[in-house]
This record gives sequence, C-alpha cells and structure tokens, in this order.
Amino acid sequence: MALVWLGVVGLLLKWLEIGPVAQWSWWTVLAPFGMAIVWWSVSDALGFTARARQKREDAHRDQRRRNTIDALGRKTPLPRRR
Repeated sequence: MALVWLGVVGLLLKWLEIGPVAQWSWWTVLAPFGMAIVWWSVSDALGFTARARQKREDAHRDQRRRNTIDALGRKTPLPRRR
C-alpha cells in the first residue's frame, strides 16, 4: 500500500509541477504503481495474503469462542473439536 501512496504523491507533485518531481519523466513518476502491481501479484502467488486472511479469521473465531465461554460463566473452556 505504501507504493500506491508514493505513486499518488508523485503523481500529484508531477501534475501540479511542484518541486524537482516536475522535472522527472512520467515513467519515473508512475513506476511505484507498477511495482505495487508486481508486489501484489508475487504476494498472492506465494500465499502471503491467504495466510494473513486465515490468521485474521482464526483470531476472530477464537475471540468469539472466548466471549461465548465468558457469557456461559464457565471457568475453563471445553475441549475443542476439530
């Protein structure tokens, strides 16, 4: 996401002709967008996003389980079934 923000800032600086960015070529200004696309493609291919999504879902499931146990007034959780 940082590459996208860098690209947006560079694009605005180039378009408004502010600072040294105004003298840069368009290829240099738009390069962070291309790098972001490559990064997202590689991370999807290597499974980084799927693992991160699974971690979030597991944490959410565990929190729901703890909340349910607390609501039932149990001191110790029941053994998990998988």
